[in-house]
Amino acid sequence: MSHSFRFHLAIRFTAVMVGAATVIGVGSLLALRAVLDRELNGTIQNMASIQAASVTDSPEMHFHEWELTPDEADSVRDLIRYAQVWSTSGQSLLRSRFMTADLPFDREAVFQADAGELIYRDESFAGIPIRSLYYPLARFGPVHESHVLQVAAPLLARHEMVERLALFFAGVTLLVGAASFGGSWWLAGRAVRPVHEVIDQAEAIGAGSLDHRIDAYADTHEYRRLVEVLNTMLARIQGTFETQRRFTADASHELRSPLTALRGEIEVALRREREPGEYRRVLESNLEEIARLTRITDDLLTLARSDAGVLRPGSESVHTRELADRVVERLHQRAEEKGISLSLSSRGDTLVQADDRLLGQVMWNLVDNALKFTPAGGAIEVEIESIEGAMEISVTDSGPGLGPDPERIFDRFYRADTSRTPGDESLGTGLGLAIVKAIADGYGGSARAENMAGGGACVSVVLPLRRVAHAG
Repeated sequence: MSHSFRFHLAIRFTAVMVGAATVIGVGSLLALRAVLDRELNGTIQNMASIQAASVTDSPEMHFHEWELTPDEADSVRDLIRYAQVWSTSGQSLLRSRFMTADLPFDREAVFQADAGELIYRDESFAGIPIRSLYYPLARFGPVHESHVLQVAAPLLARHEMVERLALFFAGVTLLVGAASFGGSWWLAGRAVRPVHEVIDQAEAIGAGSLDHRIDAYADTHEYRRLVEVLNTMLARIQGTFETQRRFTADASHELRSPLTALRGEIEVALRREREPGEYRRVLESNLEEIARLTRITDDLLTLARSDAGVLRPGSESVHTRELADRVVERLHQRAEEKGISLSLSSRGDTLVQADDRLLGQVMWNLVDNALKFTPAGGAIEVEIESIEGAMEISVTDSGPGLGPDPERIFDRFYRADTSRTPGDESLGTGLGLAIVKAIADGYGGSARAENMAGGGACVSVVLPLRRVAHAG
Protein backbone atom coordinates (compact mmCIF):
# COMPACT_ATOMS: atom_id res chain seq x y z
CA MET A 1 0.00 0.00 0.00
CA SER A 2 1.49 3.31 -1.06
CA HIS A 3 1.12 6.59 0.80
CA SER A 4 1.79 10.15 -0.18
CA PHE A 5 5.07 11.89 0.50
CA ARG A 6 3.11 14.25 2.74
CA PHE A 7 1.90 11.32 4.87
CA HIS A 8 5.39 9.77 5.11
CA LEU A 9 6.91 13.11 6.07
CA ALA A 10 4.27 13.72 8.75
CA ILE A 11 4.65 10.20 10.17
CA ARG A 12 8.43 10.43 10.32
CA PHE A 13 8.42 13.86 11.94
CA THR A 14 5.79 12.69 14.44
CA ALA A 15 7.84 9.58 15.22
CA VAL A 16 10.92 11.72 15.88
CA MET A 17 9.01 14.09 18.17
CA VAL A 18 7.26 11.26 20.02
CA GLY A 19 10.59 9.47 20.39
CA ALA A 20 12.20 12.62 21.76
CA ALA A 21 9.29 13.21 24.16
CA THR A 22 9.48 9.58 25.29
CA VAL A 23 13.21 9.79 25.95
CA ILE A 24 12.73 13.02 27.90
CA GLY A 25 9.84 11.52 29.86
CA VAL A 26 11.65 8.30 30.71
CA GLY A 27 14.80 10.22 31.61
CA SER A 28 12.80 12.56 33.84
CA LEU A 29 11.07 9.65 35.56
CA LEU A 30 14.37 7.89 36.21
CA ALA A 31 15.89 11.11 37.51
CA LEU A 32 12.89 11.80 39.76
CA ARG A 33 12.90 8.28 41.12
CA ALA A 34 16.61 8.51 41.82
CA VAL A 35 16.10 11.82 43.66
CA LEU A 36 13.16 10.46 45.66
CA ASP A 37 15.09 7.30 46.54
CA ARG A 38 18.09 9.32 47.62
CA GLU A 39 15.92 11.58 49.79
CA LEU A 40 14.00 8.64 51.20
CA ASN A 41 17.14 6.70 51.97
CA GLY A 42 18.61 9.75 53.70
CA THR A 43 15.47 10.21 55.73
CA ILE A 44 15.40 6.54 56.74
CA GLN A 45 19.08 6.64 57.68
CA ASN A 46 18.56 9.77 59.81
CA MET A 47 15.59 8.13 61.48
CA ALA A 48 17.66 4.98 62.09
CA SER A 49 20.45 7.05 63.71
CA ILE A 50 17.92 8.77 66.00
CA GLN A 51 16.20 5.54 66.97
CA ALA A 52 19.51 3.72 67.46
CA ALA A 53 20.66 6.46 69.83
CA SER A 54 17.34 6.28 71.67
CA VAL A 55 17.51 2.49 71.97
CA THR A 56 21.08 2.45 73.28
CA ASP A 57 20.79 5.43 75.69
CA SER A 58 19.46 3.38 78.58
CA PRO A 59 19.57 -0.22 79.73
CA GLU A 60 15.90 -0.52 78.84
CA MET A 61 15.47 -0.18 75.09
CA HIS A 62 12.76 2.21 73.90
CA PHE A 63 12.05 4.20 70.72
CA HIS A 64 11.74 7.92 70.31
CA GLU A 65 8.31 8.14 68.71
CA TRP A 66 5.05 9.97 68.57
CA GLU A 67 2.36 9.43 71.12
CA LEU A 68 -0.20 7.79 68.82
CA THR A 69 -2.80 5.14 69.35
CA PRO A 70 -2.82 2.24 66.91
CA ASP A 71 -5.90 3.71 65.18
CA GLU A 72 -4.21 7.09 64.80
CA ALA A 73 -1.08 5.44 63.57
CA ASP A 74 -3.05 3.52 60.96
CA SER A 75 -4.65 6.73 59.69
CA VAL A 76 -1.30 8.46 59.14
CA ARG A 77 0.76 5.47 58.14
CA ASP A 78 1.98 7.20 54.99
CA LEU A 79 3.71 9.85 57.11
CA ILE A 80 5.33 7.73 59.81
CA ARG A 81 8.33 5.45 59.99
CA TYR A 82 8.31 1.96 61.43
CA ALA A 83 11.06 0.67 63.72
CA GLN A 84 11.86 -2.74 65.19
CA VAL A 85 14.86 -4.32 66.88
CA TRP A 86 15.81 -7.90 66.01
CA SER A 87 18.27 -10.36 67.32
CA THR A 88 20.31 -12.24 64.78
CA SER A 89 18.34 -15.36 65.78
CA GLY A 90 15.13 -13.74 64.47
CA GLN A 91 13.62 -12.77 67.85
CA SER A 92 11.76 -9.44 68.00
CA LEU A 93 13.23 -7.47 70.90
CA LEU A 94 11.36 -4.18 70.43
CA ARG A 95 8.97 -2.53 68.00
CA SER A 96 7.09 0.75 67.63
CA ARG A 97 4.10 0.91 69.94
CA PHE A 98 1.64 1.69 67.16
CA MET A 99 2.68 -1.39 65.15
CA THR A 100 0.20 -4.26 65.42
CA ALA A 101 2.47 -6.78 63.65
CA ASP A 102 6.14 -7.45 63.08
CA LEU A 103 7.98 -6.06 60.09
CA PRO A 104 9.06 -8.63 57.51
CA PHE A 105 12.25 -10.33 58.67
CA ASP A 106 15.07 -10.81 56.13
CA ARG A 107 17.59 -13.14 57.75
CA GLU A 108 20.31 -12.52 55.15
CA ALA A 109 19.97 -8.75 55.52
CA VAL A 110 20.13 -9.09 59.32
CA PHE A 111 23.37 -11.06 59.16
CA GLN A 112 24.90 -8.56 56.73
CA ALA A 113 23.90 -5.67 59.00
CA ASP A 114 25.27 -7.45 62.06
CA ALA A 115 28.59 -7.57 60.19
CA GLY A 116 28.56 -3.74 60.11
CA GLU A 117 26.87 -2.92 56.77
CA LEU A 118 23.84 -0.74 56.10
CA ILE A 119 21.41 -2.86 54.10
CA TYR A 120 18.36 -1.56 52.21
CA ARG A 121 15.50 -3.79 51.11
CA ASP A 122 12.17 -3.13 49.33
CA GLU A 123 9.52 -5.23 51.05
CA SER A 124 5.80 -5.35 51.82
CA PHE A 125 4.16 -4.70 55.20
CA ALA A 126 0.44 -4.76 56.01
CA GLY A 127 -0.36 -4.76 52.31
CA ILE A 128 1.71 -1.70 51.43
CA PRO A 129 5.16 -1.46 49.87
CA ILE A 130 7.95 -0.33 52.23
CA ARG A 131 11.68 0.27 52.17
CA SER A 132 13.64 -1.09 55.09
CA LEU A 133 17.08 -0.22 56.44
CA TYR A 134 18.84 -2.83 58.53
CA TYR A 135 21.07 -0.84 60.89
CA PRO A 136 23.77 -2.52 63.08
CA LEU A 137 23.50 -1.61 66.81
CA ALA A 138 26.82 -3.24 67.59
CA ARG A 139 28.57 0.02 66.71
CA PHE A 140 27.05 1.50 69.90
CA GLY A 141 28.75 -0.99 72.22
CA PRO A 142 29.20 -4.68 73.00
CA VAL A 143 25.89 -4.74 74.87
CA HIS A 144 24.05 -4.63 71.56
CA GLU A 145 26.10 -7.17 69.69
CA SER A 146 23.83 -9.43 67.64
CA HIS A 147 21.16 -6.68 67.68
CA VAL A 148 19.95 -5.11 64.43
CA LEU A 149 17.61 -2.15 64.10
CA GLN A 150 15.13 -2.26 61.21
CA VAL A 151 13.63 1.10 60.19
CA ALA A 152 11.06 1.13 57.37
CA ALA A 153 9.14 3.80 55.50
CA PRO A 154 6.08 3.34 53.27
CA LEU A 155 6.61 3.77 49.49
CA LEU A 156 3.02 4.60 48.57
CA ALA A 157 3.64 8.34 48.26
CA ARG A 158 6.78 7.73 46.22
CA HIS A 159 5.00 5.28 43.91
CA GLU A 160 2.01 7.56 43.47
CA MET A 161 4.22 10.52 42.60
CA VAL A 162 6.14 8.50 40.03
CA GLU A 163 2.89 7.13 38.58
CA ARG A 164 1.30 10.57 38.35
CA LEU A 165 4.39 11.92 36.65
CA ALA A 166 4.40 8.93 34.27
CA LEU A 167 0.76 9.62 33.39
CA PHE A 168 1.60 13.29 32.93
CA PHE A 169 4.46 12.50 30.57
CA ALA A 170 2.28 9.97 28.72
CA GLY A 171 -0.32 12.68 28.20
CA VAL A 172 2.32 15.16 27.13
CA THR A 173 3.73 12.60 24.68
CA LEU A 174 0.29 11.98 23.17
CA LEU A 175 -0.27 15.72 22.91
CA VAL A 176 3.16 16.20 21.33
CA GLY A 177 2.41 13.36 18.87
CA ALA A 178 -0.95 14.81 17.88
CA ALA A 179 0.43 18.34 17.60
CA SER A 180 3.47 17.10 15.66
CA PHE A 181 1.37 15.14 13.20
CA GLY A 182 -1.01 18.04 12.67
CA GLY A 183 1.77 20.59 12.34
CA SER A 184 3.93 18.42 10.11
CA TRP A 185 0.91 17.53 7.95
CA TRP A 186 0.22 21.21 7.48
CA LEU A 187 3.88 22.06 6.82
CA ALA A 188 4.28 19.09 4.46
CA GLY A 189 1.19 20.24 2.60
CA ARG A 190 2.69 23.69 2.12
CA ALA A 191 6.03 22.10 1.17
CA VAL A 192 4.57 19.84 -1.54
CA ARG A 193 2.00 22.35 -2.81
CA PRO A 194 4.53 23.82 -5.29
CA VAL A 195 5.13 20.30 -6.62
CA HIS A 196 1.40 19.87 -7.23
CA GLU A 197 1.22 23.22 -8.98
CA VAL A 198 4.19 22.28 -11.17
CA ILE A 199 2.50 18.92 -11.92
CA ASP A 200 -0.78 20.66 -12.77
CA GLN A 201 0.99 22.95 -15.22
CA ALA A 202 2.90 20.02 -16.72
CA GLU A 203 -0.31 17.99 -17.14
CA ALA A 204 -1.98 20.92 -18.89
CA ILE A 205 0.69 20.84 -21.61
CA GLY A 206 -0.39 18.65 -24.51
CA ALA A 207 0.60 17.98 -28.10
CA GLY A 208 -1.00 21.24 -29.17
CA SER A 209 0.68 23.35 -26.51
CA LEU A 210 4.25 22.10 -26.41
CA ASP A 211 5.45 25.69 -26.74
CA HIS A 212 4.12 26.43 -23.25
CA ARG A 213 6.52 26.32 -20.33
CA ILE A 214 6.20 25.81 -16.59
CA ASP A 215 6.51 29.02 -14.60
CA ALA A 216 5.19 27.95 -11.17
CA TYR A 217 7.81 28.70 -8.50
CA ALA A 218 10.45 29.19 -11.19
CA ASP A 219 12.02 31.91 -9.04
CA THR A 220 12.13 29.80 -5.86
CA HIS A 221 15.60 28.49 -5.07
CA GLU A 222 14.44 25.02 -4.00
CA TYR A 223 12.29 24.44 -7.11
CA ARG A 224 14.22 26.42 -9.72
CA ARG A 225 16.29 23.45 -10.86
CA LEU A 226 13.22 21.18 -11.08
CA VAL A 227 11.37 23.73 -13.21
CA GLU A 228 14.44 24.28 -15.40
CA VAL A 229 14.87 20.54 -15.95
CA LEU A 230 11.19 20.12 -16.85
CA ASN A 231 11.27 23.08 -19.22
CA THR A 232 14.44 21.75 -20.83
CA MET A 233 12.78 18.37 -21.25
CA LEU A 234 9.69 20.05 -22.74
CA ALA A 235 11.94 21.92 -25.18
CA ARG A 236 13.55 18.62 -26.23
CA ILE A 237 10.14 16.98 -26.58
CA GLN A 238 8.90 19.93 -28.63
CA GLY A 239 11.96 19.74 -30.87
CA THR A 240 11.55 15.99 -31.32
CA PHE A 241 7.82 16.36 -31.94
CA GLU A 242 8.38 19.05 -34.55
CA THR A 243 11.11 16.95 -36.18
CA GLN A 244 8.84 13.91 -36.32
CA ARG A 245 5.94 15.98 -37.64
CA ARG A 246 8.12 17.40 -40.41
CA PHE A 247 9.51 13.93 -41.05
CA THR A 248 6.00 12.48 -41.34
CA ALA A 249 4.88 15.30 -43.64
CA ASP A 250 7.98 14.94 -45.82
CA ALA A 251 7.68 11.15 -45.92
CA SER A 252 4.01 11.44 -46.91
CA HIS A 253 4.95 13.87 -49.68
CA GLU A 254 7.76 11.68 -50.95
CA LEU A 255 5.56 8.59 -50.96
CA ARG A 256 2.65 10.43 -52.57
CA SER A 257 4.69 11.59 -55.57
CA PRO A 258 5.54 8.15 -57.01
CA LEU A 259 2.11 6.82 -56.09
CA THR A 260 0.46 9.73 -57.91
CA ALA A 261 2.69 9.11 -60.91
CA LEU A 262 1.82 5.40 -60.88
CA ARG A 263 -1.89 6.09 -60.66
CA GLY A 264 -1.80 8.72 -63.39
CA GLU A 265 0.10 6.55 -65.84
CA ILE A 266 -2.12 3.55 -65.19
CA GLU A 267 -5.31 5.61 -65.59
CA VAL A 268 -4.06 7.06 -68.87
CA ALA A 269 -3.11 3.59 -70.11
CA LEU A 270 -6.58 2.23 -69.30
CA ARG A 271 -8.57 4.93 -71.05
CA ARG A 272 -8.34 3.08 -74.41
CA GLU A 273 -6.83 0.08 -76.03
CA ARG A 274 -3.11 0.53 -76.72
CA GLU A 275 -0.35 -1.20 -78.59
CA PRO A 276 1.83 -3.69 -76.66
CA GLY A 277 4.77 -1.33 -76.93
CA GLU A 278 2.82 1.44 -75.19
CA TYR A 279 1.86 -0.89 -72.35
CA ARG A 280 5.51 -1.89 -72.05
CA ARG A 281 6.61 1.74 -71.72
CA VAL A 282 3.97 2.30 -69.01
CA LEU A 283 5.11 -0.79 -67.10
CA GLU A 284 8.77 0.27 -67.37
CA SER A 285 7.89 3.72 -66.02
CA ASN A 286 5.87 2.12 -63.23
CA LEU A 287 8.80 -0.11 -62.39
CA GLU A 288 11.01 2.98 -61.96
CA GLU A 289 8.47 4.53 -59.60
CA ILE A 290 8.23 1.26 -57.66
CA ALA A 291 12.01 1.16 -57.35
CA ARG A 292 11.88 4.73 -56.04
CA LEU A 293 9.21 3.71 -53.51
CA THR A 294 11.37 0.77 -52.46
CA ARG A 295 14.38 3.04 -51.87
CA ILE A 296 12.29 5.45 -49.82
CA THR A 297 10.78 2.71 -47.66
CA ASP A 298 14.20 1.10 -47.14
CA ASP A 299 15.65 4.45 -46.08
CA LEU A 300 12.72 5.12 -43.77
CA LEU A 301 13.12 1.67 -42.22
CA THR A 302 16.82 2.31 -41.60
CA LEU A 303 16.06 5.64 -39.91
CA ALA A 304 13.23 4.09 -37.88
CA ARG A 305 15.61 1.40 -36.61
CA SER A 306 18.09 4.11 -35.71
CA ASP A 307 15.43 6.06 -33.79
CA ALA A 308 14.40 2.89 -31.98
CA GLY A 309 17.99 2.21 -30.95
CA VAL A 310 18.17 -1.16 -32.75
CA LEU A 311 20.59 -0.06 -35.47
CA ARG A 312 23.58 -1.79 -33.89
CA PRO A 313 26.61 -2.29 -36.13
CA GLY A 314 27.97 -5.79 -36.37
CA SER A 315 31.63 -6.68 -36.04
CA GLU A 316 33.50 -8.49 -38.77
CA SER A 317 36.79 -8.14 -40.62
CA VAL A 318 36.37 -5.65 -43.45
CA HIS A 319 38.99 -4.48 -45.98
CA THR A 320 37.95 -0.86 -46.21
CA ARG A 321 40.02 -0.25 -49.34
CA GLU A 322 38.45 -3.19 -51.14
CA LEU A 323 34.97 -2.08 -50.02
CA ALA A 324 35.62 1.45 -51.24
CA ASP A 325 36.97 0.09 -54.57
CA ARG A 326 33.69 -1.79 -55.14
CA VAL A 327 31.60 1.29 -54.34
CA VAL A 328 33.67 3.55 -56.63
CA GLU A 329 33.60 0.94 -59.41
CA ARG A 330 29.79 0.73 -59.29
CA LEU A 331 29.47 4.51 -59.46
CA HIS A 332 32.25 5.02 -62.00
CA GLN A 333 29.94 4.76 -65.01
CA ARG A 334 27.66 7.50 -63.66
CA ALA A 335 30.71 9.69 -63.07
CA GLU A 336 31.91 9.14 -66.66
CA GLU A 337 28.47 9.94 -68.04
CA LYS A 338 28.59 13.31 -66.25
CA GLY A 339 32.25 13.90 -67.12
CA ILE A 340 33.33 13.82 -63.48
CA SER A 341 36.71 12.58 -62.31
CA LEU A 342 36.30 10.06 -59.45
CA SER A 343 39.44 9.04 -57.51
CA LEU A 344 40.15 7.00 -54.37
CA SER A 345 43.11 7.06 -51.97
CA SER A 346 43.79 5.49 -48.57
CA ARG A 347 46.31 5.83 -45.78
CA GLY A 348 46.99 3.52 -42.89
CA ASP A 349 45.72 0.00 -42.24
CA THR A 350 42.77 -1.13 -44.35
CA LEU A 351 41.69 -4.21 -42.37
CA VAL A 352 39.27 -3.23 -39.60
CA GLN A 353 36.54 -4.74 -37.43
CA ALA A 354 33.28 -3.20 -38.63
CA ASP A 355 29.91 -3.92 -40.27
CA ASP A 356 30.41 -4.57 -43.98
CA ARG A 357 26.83 -3.66 -45.01
CA LEU A 358 26.56 -0.46 -42.97
CA LEU A 359 30.07 0.68 -43.83
CA GLY A 360 29.32 0.13 -47.53
CA GLN A 361 26.09 2.11 -47.21
CA VAL A 362 28.00 5.01 -45.65
CA MET A 363 30.51 5.05 -48.53
CA TRP A 364 27.81 4.70 -51.19
CA ASN A 365 25.66 7.52 -49.79
CA LEU A 366 28.63 9.88 -49.47
CA VAL A 367 29.85 9.33 -53.05
CA ASP A 368 26.32 9.22 -54.48
CA ASN A 369 25.52 12.58 -52.85
CA ALA A 370 28.70 14.13 -54.28
CA LEU A 371 27.82 12.87 -57.78
CA LYS A 372 24.37 14.49 -57.62
CA PHE A 373 25.71 17.97 -56.99
CA THR A 374 29.04 18.01 -58.83
CA PRO A 375 28.72 19.63 -62.27
CA ALA A 376 30.15 18.19 -65.46
CA GLY A 377 33.92 18.43 -65.62
CA GLY A 378 34.22 18.42 -61.86
CA ALA A 379 36.17 16.09 -59.59
CA ILE A 380 35.40 13.92 -56.56
CA GLU A 381 38.07 12.61 -54.22
CA VAL A 382 37.40 9.77 -51.77
CA GLU A 383 39.93 9.43 -48.93
CA ILE A 384 40.11 6.74 -46.25
CA GLU A 385 42.46 7.22 -43.34
CA SER A 386 42.93 5.00 -40.29
CA ILE A 387 44.43 6.75 -37.27
CA GLU A 388 44.64 5.69 -33.63
CA GLY A 389 41.80 3.18 -33.61
CA ALA A 390 39.45 5.35 -35.66
CA MET A 391 38.69 5.54 -39.34
CA GLU A 392 37.79 8.68 -41.28
CA ILE A 393 36.00 8.52 -44.61
CA SER A 394 35.89 11.85 -46.43
CA VAL A 395 34.45 12.74 -49.81
CA THR A 396 35.46 16.09 -51.37
CA ASP A 397 33.75 17.47 -54.46
CA SER A 398 34.14 20.54 -56.68
CA GLY A 399 30.44 21.38 -56.65
CA PRO A 400 28.73 24.62 -55.63
CA GLY A 401 29.20 24.06 -51.90
CA LEU A 402 26.68 23.57 -49.11
CA GLY A 403 25.44 27.06 -48.42
CA PRO A 404 25.71 29.05 -45.18
CA ASP A 405 24.63 26.12 -42.96
CA PRO A 406 26.50 23.01 -44.12
CA GLU A 407 25.36 20.82 -41.23
CA ARG A 408 21.75 20.99 -42.43
CA ILE A 409 22.51 18.43 -45.12
CA PHE A 410 22.20 15.76 -42.44
CA ASP A 411 18.57 16.73 -41.76
CA ARG A 412 16.00 14.30 -43.06
CA PHE A 413 14.44 15.20 -46.41
CA TYR A 414 16.69 18.25 -46.67
CA ARG A 415 17.78 19.12 -50.17
CA ALA A 416 20.27 21.71 -51.23
CA ASP A 417 19.13 24.49 -53.54
CA THR A 418 17.91 22.64 -56.65
CA SER A 419 18.50 25.74 -58.75
CA ARG A 420 22.14 24.68 -58.91
CA THR A 421 21.06 21.66 -60.93
CA PRO A 422 17.89 22.73 -62.73
CA GLY A 423 15.66 19.97 -64.03
CA ASP A 424 17.66 17.25 -62.29
CA GLU A 425 15.24 14.70 -60.87
CA SER A 426 17.99 12.43 -59.60
CA LEU A 427 18.58 14.41 -56.42
CA GLY A 428 17.02 11.61 -54.40
CA THR A 429 14.80 11.74 -51.35
CA GLY A 430 17.02 13.74 -49.01
CA LEU A 431 17.55 10.74 -46.71
CA GLY A 432 20.99 9.53 -47.80
CA LEU A 433 23.12 11.74 -45.57
CA ALA A 434 20.61 11.45 -42.72
CA ILE A 435 21.24 7.69 -42.85
CA VAL A 436 25.00 8.33 -42.87
CA LYS A 437 24.67 10.35 -39.68
CA ALA A 438 22.41 7.71 -38.09
CA ILE A 439 25.00 4.99 -38.79
CA ALA A 440 27.81 7.19 -37.48
CA ASP A 441 25.81 7.82 -34.30
CA GLY A 442 25.21 4.07 -34.00
CA TYR A 443 28.97 3.55 -34.06
CA GLY A 444 29.43 6.29 -31.48
CA GLY A 445 31.10 8.36 -34.18
CA SER A 446 30.33 11.64 -35.90
CA ALA A 447 29.52 13.14 -39.28
CA ARG A 448 30.44 16.65 -40.39
CA ALA A 449 30.21 18.80 -43.48
CA GLU A 450 32.06 21.94 -44.52
CA ASN A 451 32.56 24.23 -47.46
CA MET A 452 36.02 24.19 -49.00
CA ALA A 453 38.00 27.44 -49.28
CA GLY A 454 38.47 27.11 -53.05
CA GLY A 455 34.91 26.00 -53.71
CA GLY A 456 33.15 22.70 -53.35
CA ALA A 457 32.35 20.77 -50.18
CA CYS A 458 33.76 18.03 -48.01
CA VAL A 459 31.57 15.54 -46.13
CA SER A 460 33.38 13.22 -43.72
CA VAL A 461 32.53 10.51 -41.21
CA VAL A 462 34.68 9.44 -38.28
CA LEU A 463 33.94 5.95 -36.94
CA PRO A 464 35.73 4.83 -33.77
CA LEU A 465 36.87 1.27 -34.26
CA ARG A 466 37.71 -0.42 -30.97
CA ARG A 467 39.68 -3.20 -32.58
CA VAL A 468 41.88 -2.49 -35.56
CA ALA A 469 43.70 -5.43 -37.11
CA HIS A 470 46.98 -4.66 -38.82
CA ALA A 471 47.34 -5.98 -42.32
CA GLY A 472 50.09 -8.53 -42.58
